[in-house]
Amino acid sequence: QVHLVESGGGSVQAGGSLRLSCAISGRIYLNNYIGWFRQTPGKEREGVAAIHIGDRYTYIADSVKGRFTISHDSTVTTIYLQMDMLKSEDTAIYSCAIGAAAERPTRVTLLSESAYHSWGQGIQVTVSS
Repeated sequence: QVHLVESGGGSVQAGGSLRLSCAISGRIYLNNYIGWFRQTPGKEREGVAAIHIGDRYTYIADSVKGRFTISHDSTVTTIYLQMDMLKSEDTAIYSCAIGAAAERPTRVTLLSESAYHSWGQGIQVTVSS
């Protein structure tokens, strides 16, 4: 069974940067993908970035494109979410998740929480203006 643990959250002023980490324990396969999501009270969970383990394709939501980047370490056991030029509206609880599919899902699917079966506990990111 795969476990995911997020770290790197905290408070930052608008315009600043944070890098979130998603540490993966357990075996992962080429048909897995990892996504980063965020949620604020009263709103649906929003997918912000995803990476497919097999071909390392990355996907970024339009709402954060140009500011957020998803990457991985050399062993693909840690997935990073680099967040630059942060805005107050980026304040949320950020979670990473893992899913699997026989073929690489579409971008829309990869940014949808229904495509994922296991989640980390989430971590708070607060951006003050």
